[in-house]
Parts: sequence; C-alpha cells; structure tokens
Amino acid sequence: MAQGKYVNPFTDFGFKKLFGTEINKALVIDLLNELIKEQGKITDITYLHNEHLGSSAVDRKAIFDIYCENEKGEKFIVELQKAKQNFFKDRSIFYSTFPIQEQAQKGEWDFELKAVYTIGILDFVFEEDKDSTEYYHHEVKLMDTRQKKVFYDKLTFIYLEMPKFNKTEAELETHFDKWMYVIKNLPWLESRPAKLQEKIFEQAFKAAEIAKFTHKEAMAYETSLKYYRDLKNVIDTSYQDGKAEALRDLKDVIDTSYQDGKAEGKAEGKAEGEAKLKEERARLEGEVLPKLIASGMIEQDARTILGLCLD
Repeated sequence: MAQGKYVNPFTDFGFKKLFGTEINKALVIDLLNELIKEQGKITDITYLHNEHLGSSAVDRKAIFDIYCENEKGEKFIVELQKAKQNFFKDRSIFYSTFPIQEQAQKGEWDFELKAVYTIGILDFVFEEDKDSTEYYHHEVKLMDTRQKKVFYDKLTFIYLEMPKFNKTEAELETHFDKWMYVIKNLPWLESRPAKLQEKIFEQAFKAAEIAKFTHKEAMAYETSLKYYRDLKNVIDTSYQDGKAEALRDLKDVIDTSYQDGKAEGKAEGKAEGEAKLKEERARLEGEVLPKLIASGMIEQDARTILGLCLD
C-alpha cells in the first residue's frame, strides 16, 4: 500500500507526533478544549510520565498513549484504540484509577480530588451501539439513575467512534467536526482542505507532512505504519475467525518487527546495532505486550509468543 503525504494518526508514531510532543502541544490543547468546553478552557498542559505501576511490584501496570495535566492540575488520559478489545470499557475504568490514586496525600488529607478525563479515540464501534450510526461522541459521568442528573462531575469518559463519522468536507460545521475529519481522513488527503484554514490546522498539517520528517522519524513511522496495519488485521481477524489463527499471525507480526530491528541494527554497525536491538526489544515488551494482553488474547499466549520471537 502506497504511503500518503501525511502521517496516519492511528499509528503510535503518528498519534504521538501530532498530540504527544512539546512542540505540537497546542494541537492536543485545542482538541481537548473541544471535548470539554463546558468544563472551562485549557490554556496550557504539562506532559506526564505515561507508565504507571501499581502499589506493589506484582500489581499490573498501565501505559497510556498520552498523559497530561492542565494548569488546574486536572488529569487527561488520551488513548488511541486501533482495534476491538474484550472488556475495553473495563480497561478504561481501570486506567482512570491511576491518576485518582496518585492524588492521595500523606498525613492529613480531606480527599479532595482534581478532575480526571479518560478520552478514547476509537478505530472501531461499540457492538451495542453499532446500529446508532449518528451517535459517535460518547460522554460518560457518574449519574444518579433516579434523578437522571450527574452525581459526580470529576470523572469523565469520552469515546469517539471514528468509523461512524462520515461527514464530507462540505458538511463540516463546527470546530469539533473539523478535528474529527482531520483525524479520520488525514492519511488520504493531498493538501489542506479549504474548510480547514484555521491556524491550528495549518500547524497540524505541517507537523503531519512526512516529507519533512528526519530520516530517523521516517524509519520509525514506516515501522509503526506496518505494525498498525498488521496488528489491526490480526486483532480484527481474531474476532471473526477465532483466536488460534490470530495468534499464529500475531507471532509473524512480532517476529518480523524484531527481525527488521536486527537487520537495521546490523546495517548501522555493532554498537549502533546492539542499541537498536535493545530499543526494539524494549518497545515490544513495553508497548506491544500490554496492548496484546488488553486486546483480549490470553495473557500467557501473548507472553509465550513474544518470548519465542525475542529468542
């Protein structure tokens, strides 16, 4: 498949390039302001460490795509989800507990918390909502079911079902519409559309232009793009054809990625090669494995496959 002019935001590299770098943080600020505009405007954010451990060494950890806080100390988890996962909503709730618990203070504390927002940009649709084609922007809070009113407003889950957004450029009306259009269609655009002339979108398109990447960025993107295509196909297949075939394909995906890392490392010389191999091993163990486990694959199967590929 030919590579387009602009980066694919659904790749790990593309998503972090656009929304997870200090130089482009205006982009994530603008997007977040569209999503939580009723709660007040964000003027600045600080990126936080995205890997979180439990209270003990044996507890499960969480790795967020983007984790940041605004000037009021409110926390934002922004996750890109490429394919369907078993218990995805459970995973979102679990992830939200980390920024809640880390606010605990030693000694005297009145339990006052800063707001926590978990935002999922989904490359799939919820099974229970698949027939509601116009309903793609979910905002969830704790609610009093009898009064039909928000019971607690400091815990918010926002989900964007991207496959349901099908507006054309001519149909774009709001700033939110424009962001949805960019995220979904960026890889297939050849230039910035006439309706996207705001300065923030000018910055987004400049940041996304593959021709302006450094050699290292271009190589990293190519690897990320291949991984996205392969893994999405494998996980989607697992929902249709059963887990056994998907796990076999999964081994091929990981093995190819690791072997590519070995080949690239050898080409760069012994010292550089060892560093490259170490970097690829860390990426597979630190990023790929948690996502495979979260995808609904049996944990031991995922760990075994990764171990075989890294031998």
